Amino acid sequence: MKKIYHLGSCSTCQRILKELEPLNGVELQEIKEESISEGQLEHMKNLAGSYEALFSRRAMLFRQRGLHEKTLSEEDYKDLILDHYTFLKRPVVLVGEQIFVGNSKKVVQQAKEALH
Repeated sequence: MKKIYHLGSCSTCQRILKELEPLNGVELQEIKEESISEGQLEHMKNLAGSYEALFSRRAMLFRQRGLHEKTLSEEDYKDLILDHYTFLKRPVVLVGEQIFVGNSKKVVQQAKEALH
């Protein structure tokens, strides 16, 4: 299975999707239009090792909600990601049993190699 969770309005996600082309046989899920299910998040967590690894501290809501001043548990990370798409570090690329999370050059390059 090849799948990419992304945000359509995010210029970084758009740039990375172009970089990862061709995307033949890759399922795209726009996380604002189609929310991540608990089962999908659980699968991502199992591959990534933790909910924290999938959590974006760059989300504007992170500071707005005062979360930067709190100690968050794994359950908190899970609930926040399920509550609002912006808390998922993106894009998330799944290739079989491999997962690539985020937009660092190294991660994007590894995802590109795995996809092709």
